Amino acid sequence: MTAKASIAAEGPSEPKGRGKAKLATPPKTLSHNLNGQRLGRKGRDTRERILAATNELLAGPVDVELSLSAVARQASLGMTSLYNYFSDLTELLLAVLDPVMATAEAEYVGLLRTRWTEEELGEKALAFVTAYHGFWVKHSRLLHLRNNMADRQNERMMLHRVHAAQPVMRLLVDQMDGGTEAAGSPVFSMGTALMTGLERVVTVTTDMALQNILHSPHPLARTHLLRAEARLMELGIRDYRAMLRDARA
Repeated sequence: MTAKASIAAEGPSEPKGRGKAKLATPPKTLSHNLNGQRLGRKGRDTRERILAATNELLAGPVDVELSLSAVARQASLGMTSLYNYFSDLTELLLAVLDPVMATAEAEYVGLLRTRWTEEELGEKALAFVTAYHGFWVKHSRLLHLRNNMADRQNERMMLHRVHAAQPVMRLLVDQMDGGTEAAGSPVFSMGTALMTGLERVVTVTTDMALQNILHSPHPLARTHLLRAEARLMELGIRDYRAMLRDARA
């Protein structure tokens, strides 16, 4: 994440107990298009057709530009019809991101909800980092697009990026036994740093263009990076558990 996004992700927020961190509430089912017309079956089908066309382009060659006009062509719709449902590319991509982020709990977030024992910290940290990387592999182009747009100061994408990271950071704080500390405290800062490092590692290891530039597209190199990130997570959690335990003694 960018420094600005990292700071925003840290707070303010109310202290969270274990298992309380939640992903952003999904939007309510749309009942009208952007012109205020009630969505009947045909309208819902058209909207789903646009979303399906977007997913088809995301799954296609990376050198094919993703734009509203490209989506309209893929969906065999005119631009006027597309604008009835999505005002810009950001709004369209956020709609595509909704069902993707709805799987985050099962894919990786849920792995943090049970406290990791001291004996299994290394194993659990590696399993979590591997699962998070797998989620990125599965949705790589979409997540890279979101982050690239966020890096270009697209406010809606910045907020989405932060909101997606917050549950992980809060649960990492819980893993460090720091659930009662206020946002902005050292333990919350450590949770932010661990999440920021994790996202950066998976961003690098799922960016094949960058991997080719670095001459390290070999899967073993990615494995080493993931193991290194898991080790840092393990040490961070272990260290803060000890520090907080001593402070409360």
